[in-house]
Amino acid sequence: MRVVVDSNALMMPFQHRINLDLELERLLGKFEIYVPSCVLGELKRISHRRHEAKAALQLAAKYSVVKVESLGDKGVMEAAKKLNGMVLTNDRAFITALHREGIGVIYMKQNHLVMYDD
Repeated sequence: MRVVVDSNALMMPFQHRINLDLELERLLGKFEIYVPSCVLGELKRISHRRHEAKAALQLAAKYSVVKVESLGDKGVMEAAKKLNGMVLTNDRAFITALHREGIGVIYMKQNHLVMYDD
């Protein structure tokens, strides 16, 4: 399973003490994490004022980068469609938009990752 992460997903381990790799393995078994290029840009822009963004950049370095043309949520969605993957995010509005597009979603609930279902 391919999992595309957004900025807030990469900051989860530092804000909520959650291990993304272990939680995704528990939830999915085998998986690969992809970071859209727009997410790296966003984390770089905010890393000077948010310490968890700097740590998230270091975490992102261990995952594969997928080049996208769009920025922000549109870039994450573009990556998910390109890879036929799910998106890991905690952004409620974005979760709704992804669901409308038929893209699978993983989010955090009580310090565990779960799959979105109606």
